[in-house]
Amino acid sequence: MVHQHGAGQPGALALIVAGVALCAEVAYGWAAARLRRRGDRWPPLRDLWCAAGSAVVVAGALFPFPGGPFTAHMAQHLATGMVAPLLLVLGRPLTLALRSLPPGGRRRLLAVLRSRPLSGLTNPLVAAALDAGGLWLLYRTPLFALAHERPWLGCLVHAHVLVAGVLFSAVVCSLDPLPRHGMAVRSAGLVGAGAAHSVLSRTLYAAAPPGTGFAAGDLSAAAELMYYGGDLVEIALAVVVGLQWYAASGRRLARENRRGATDRRPPASAPYRQ
Repeated sequence: MVHQHGAGQPGALALIVAGVALCAEVAYGWAAARLRRRGDRWPPLRDLWCAAGSAVVVAGALFPFPGGPFTAHMAQHLATGMVAPLLLVLGRPLTLALRSLPPGGRRRLLAVLRSRPLSGLTNPLVAAALDAGGLWLLYRTPLFALAHERPWLGCLVHAHVLVAGVLFSAVVCSLDPLPRHGMAVRSAGLVGAGAAHSVLSRTLYAAAPPGTGFAAGDLSAAAELMYYGGDLVEIALAVVVGLQWYAASGRRLARENRRGATDRRPPASAPYRQ
């Protein structure tokens, strides 16, 4: 949706998106290097996740995807709305920002992260509704056709897909210091969004978005890509949640074992008996 398909060349918006992604990646690398120079630990794997996410955003903006028009659009949607957000979130950019900013910038960022509006947006059920609900609005109303006729509307739709995807992935993974929510509500958000995504992709087998006329083969290929590609990303999100549950359970068990050992230890004033 960002490309100027008729000209076959990336448009101004695509260049802006790619430029912003590259600048963000440079800022991330500079901050990570700054942490390491002062002796702080920052795993290189997080650099790789963030670089991969930025590369996917750039590729989605600049390069056309193979397949029919709707299949290519769906591949771009998966890349920028699901794959790139997961990779970027695994890089923990907010954690890096909080550790690398000067005290004043850190306080301002914390104030934003603890603000009431952000607390509402980071509720897993709200994030899931924004992510999956936006897709239903795009594909099951005339919005998709209108977005292709009006470039400014296409820009807004593309921005929403990317931002909603990043918000949803960040809330479900809960790796950065956003407002915390329990494992149950995060899992419910993931399952709910996955179900909505799956049902929507099935409806696209039967009917194209209103106001459009894609070939049957193109439509079914796009629907399959949305169905199976979305499942793969959602499984990856579930793996992240499962690993966190496993780690949290291990820490809780270790605390209980230490507490039990302390309770069983005889008091220092107790008489020694042979």
